[in-house]
Amino acid sequence: MVGKILNFGSLNIDYVYKVPHFVKPGETLASQNLETFSGGKGANQTTALARAGAQVSHAGKVGAGGGKLKEQLEKDGVDVHSIKESQTSNGHACIQVDPKGQNAILIYPGANREITKEEIDEALSLFEKGDYLLLQNEINLVDYLIEKGHKKNLKVCFNPAPMGPEVLKYPLHLLDTLIVNETEAKALARKAQIDQALNALVELYPNTELIVTIGAKGVLYRFQGEKWDIPAYKTNVIDTTGAGDTFTGYYLTAKLEGKSIEECLKFASKASALCVSKQGAQSSIPTKEEVLRVFS
Repeated sequence: MVGKILNFGSLNIDYVYKVPHFVKPGETLASQNLETFSGGKGANQTTALARAGAQVSHAGKVGAGGGKLKEQLEKDGVDVHSIKESQTSNGHACIQVDPKGQNAILIYPGANREITKEEIDEALSLFEKGDYLLLQNEINLVDYLIEKGHKKNLKVCFNPAPMGPEVLKYPLHLLDTLIVNETEAKALARKAQIDQALNALVELYPNTELIVTIGAKGVLYRFQGEKWDIPAYKTNVIDTTGAGDTFTGYYLTAKLEGKSIEECLKFASKASALCVSKQGAQSSIPTKEEVLRVFS
């Protein structure tokens, strides 16, 4: 495997509620079950990278009592030396999961939004040209990270979730890889249809490989004339939480291993299919051995 990867991302405690349907405005709804997991898009993607076999370091911030979030990553062989501590509350997410396995998520950023430029510079100093920098939108200073990563000649990959208006102001033209779901693609391109959004994003960011995950329909890839439409692998959907994060981790790991784009997309899609067949986020991310065994 060529190159290392730094994931500068969020660390959350996830509270997962099983509900008969998503809560409606003005409604009080009793949850059928509650489970607590280590999570955060950043930590989930780091876990996927590690379980796929990548050499990965995680940078970010935990709040008081957040040591267990670091310990969970360490169990998967992640370098956690660049995770700092704060006295602010940990980031957390309230996740509703309906009987079809679909989810609705409310996030409180907490310590994830207290990262400083000095902490960013310190973490980036440990990486060099050709290494990867992975980012999501659950932390602050994302624009600074993109600019600094690009300046250091790192391969910068961004997953703009949760999608907000600030994303439109980020220097996205500096990205090497942009991974979005269907909703994020439409919002970023300001288009109502996915085909229109796809074409608009290709024109806006011609030097960025574009990957759009479209749930049960699969994944779309566009980059400088190369085009792939990969269907999703059939599975029994229990909980879709973490599926996109699993895809991102497995896709980047396969790229680091020098696989073809088609192989990368299929490998990531297989891992995502296994992820949605289990409950939880980090806990549902499969190992490379599981993926190879199930899809041998």
